[in-house]
Amino acid sequence: MISGGSTDGDSNQARKARSRRECLEIDGSGRNEPVISFGPEDLKGVSLPHNDALVIQACVANYDVLRVFVDNGSSVNVIFKKALVQMELHEYQLEAVETALFGFAGHAIYPEGEITLPLTLGFGDLRKTVMTVFTVVDAPSSYNIILGRPAMNEMRAMASTYHQNIKFPVQGRVGEVRGDQPSSRKCYGETVRVDQKRLDLTNMKI
Repeated sequence: MISGGSTDGDSNQARKARSRRECLEIDGSGRNEPVISFGPEDLKGVSLPHNDALVIQACVANYDVLRVFVDNGSSVNVIFKKALVQMELHEYQLEAVETALFGFAGHAIYPEGEITLPLTLGFGDLRKTVMTVFTVVDAPSSYNIILGRPAMNEMRAMASTYHQNIKFPVQGRVGEVRGDQPSSRKCYGETVRVDQKRLDLTNMKI
């Protein structure tokens, strides 16, 4: 889980202003959207039992990106700098960010900046695209992108880690993206090894 960032404003004053503004806003959108639910049919192809994280493939700025971690606990969407370099987008002008992120190995990290890119989920006629703000982080990670609450809310999406599925409304119908369990397990194993190595190095310094 990642907390912090500029999702609610990049300063205390900005966060207070946003809070006051949201108290005055009434959003009636979404009333005619389809009901989204998960059932036994969504477990087809899922390896059970499992405790796997939800890792998917997404289209970002017309690039098919693997190892996209869906994390409803994160306050920001993160794209790691290594992914931007591979996508040849690292030279784009980033918007400055002053607010630190917390949750990376237990310490604060200051982002490289923010970049707004089109995020597409789904396939065929059930594809949905939203312009999404990503916080750019230069840090080692098994993932290329972390989709947090902002992206999920923009998509009006619901995720089920148990069903390994994301569903979202698309023009009165429901689109979906299935999770990639082998990729999820590989990423988890890599993360554990990196964290263990970091812990061993820390203990050696004590």
